[in-house]
Amino acid sequence: MLDCKHASRLVSQSMDRKLSLRERLGLQLHLLMCDACSQFSRQISLLRQAVRQWSMRIENDNAINLSDEARNRIRHSIQQSDQNF
Repeated sequence: MLDCKHASRLVSQSMDRKLSLRERLGLQLHLLMCDACSQFSRQISLLRQAVRQWSMRIENDNAINLSDEARNRIRHSIQQSDQNF
């Protein structure tokens, strides 16, 4: 059984990489029983969604003067994070 420290670390890591089956199962079990970690997980997801929406607005805003190279790096980074999620 995971403790809250380990569970919150896995929630954070799940934003950057795919968790193993064992990690996912352990985390889901912990989240079912722990309101604080469940709330933390929801907050992290909301933050990730807000940042993604904000970055898409910036990417599509012609008033912001970014080079094509910078826009491509942002687009690539967003796509990479979506694949890991």
